[in-house]
Amino acid sequence: MSSDITASPASPIGFSRKPRRFQHGVKLLALAGGLGSALWWGYSASIRESAAPVAPSATAPRGPSVSVEAATISKGDFPVLLHGLGTVTPSATSIVKTRISGQLLDIKFKEGQLIKAGDVIAEVDPRPYQLALAQSEGQLQKDLSLLQNAERDLKRYEELSGRMKDAISGQQIDTQRALVEQYKGTTAVDKALVGQARLNLDYCEIVSLIDGRVGLRQVDQGNFVQATDSNGIAVVTRLSPITVIFTLPQNELPLVLPRFRSGANLTVVAVGGEHAAAIAKGRLIAIDNQIDPTTGTVKLRAEFANENEQLFPNEFVDAELLADTLHDVLLAPTTAIQRGAKGPFVYVIKPGGIVSPRQVKLGPAGSENVVIEDGLQSGERVVTEGADKLREGAAVTVPASNPPPPPADSAGSRKKSKAP
Repeated sequence: MSSDITASPASPIGFSRKPRRFQHGVKLLALAGGLGSALWWGYSASIRESAAPVAPSATAPRGPSVSVEAATISKGDFPVLLHGLGTVTPSATSIVKTRISGQLLDIKFKEGQLIKAGDVIAEVDPRPYQLALAQSEGQLQKDLSLLQNAERDLKRYEELSGRMKDAISGQQIDTQRALVEQYKGTTAVDKALVGQARLNLDYCEIVSLIDGRVGLRQVDQGNFVQATDSNGIAVVTRLSPITVIFTLPQNELPLVLPRFRSGANLTVVAVGGEHAAAIAKGRLIAIDNQIDPTTGTVKLRAEFANENEQLFPNEFVDAELLADTLHDVLLAPTTAIQRGAKGPFVYVIKPGGIVSPRQVKLGPAGSENVVIEDGLQSGERVVTEGADKLREGAAVTVPASNPPPPPADSAGSRKKSKAP
């Protein structure tokens, strides 16, 4: 064998020193790789830590500020108004009819004229009734003469019977007395007929029984009229005072009934027209005694002076009933109230322009303001417009045209500085 390859006593047979140096190189490379991996892990961990989101603090705003409108919670008086759709109803309506039959001779009113009770508005031909009265009076006169003659005969019979007991029989006297009573009854009937004839003659003049404004005539002069005519001669309506019948939901009745029964004067305003302007002001005079089961509403009647006839019969109006006035209560704009799963809430603007939602308990509400029973304090500011873009901790800005009120302590200090 060749002597080029020599074995070392410390190494396995068949290997030289060159492979040992190779193994040391491999170990150095492995050590360098492990050190590089450790450095890379630490570097990536630092990157992840720096890229992780930082939880916002309680005072730090989230995102850019949102421009909103705001209002300040204040105390004041709140009128509790109840609204109901109503119909103007005359306080009295009279269909003027004839009470007798005959030809209509004259129309004595102008359509739309104001008339008084007792004014003659039409006339029926009186001649047939004048003749009937004369006939009844003639019959009465005839029967009165017969009665007087029978009474004189009875008196003579009684006198003759007193002087001569056998001259006149008792039966004849009794018969004469019965005849006198018969004539008395006949004359009583005749007097009633005379009264009826005079009444019919009076009915020839058709009069109005109430004050009011007469409408369009229903029949023309020259026509034959009778008591069974359904339309009558004309319709008279009393326009002053006038009433409005309106309805309210049954759940609003407890707000009205106790005060009405106690004698309180509850004001009702009639609102109508294109611009929803107040037409007249009146008072509540009656509440119906039952609730309509089909609609769940109750009827109420209000009375208005209507001196200028602003209200017209059968006109539709919106009735505003002032049920009560709440004094010194917290008021918030209705636009500030938001609705959530837990109920109504508002966004309160804290110092620094940060908003926070807060649950509130609402009282009676109107078109502009609502009563806050719990959840807010006087002087706090709430968002009225732009709330749909807000969340907890959002930053807001309020336009300069809507600045916050001065703090109460600074106002007090200014007042104190002015004191001598």
